[in-house]
Amino acid sequence: MTQFTATVTVRLKTGVLDPEAETTQRALERLGFELEDLRSADHFEIDLEADSVDDAAERVESMAERLLANPTIHDYEVEIDHR
Repeated sequence: MTQFTATVTVRLKTGVLDPEAETTQRALERLGFELEDLRSADHFEIDLEADSVDDAAERVESMAERLLANPTIHDYEVEIDHR
């Protein structure tokens, strides 16, 4: 078994309201920062053992689909690195 660290980034799909990002963007603009757009995201790091990168990716994709993201409103990305 090989040790991996998976990174899952979960974002709201385009067109889904993101009140947290809107509030943060307004606050940053009031502080003088010029922004074109801002989106919030959740970032998960998962340490796991698997037989291969493909096996690790398959397991983490399942985690994302079943719990970490709601496929109706979220998009997500999975990255796998060796530890």
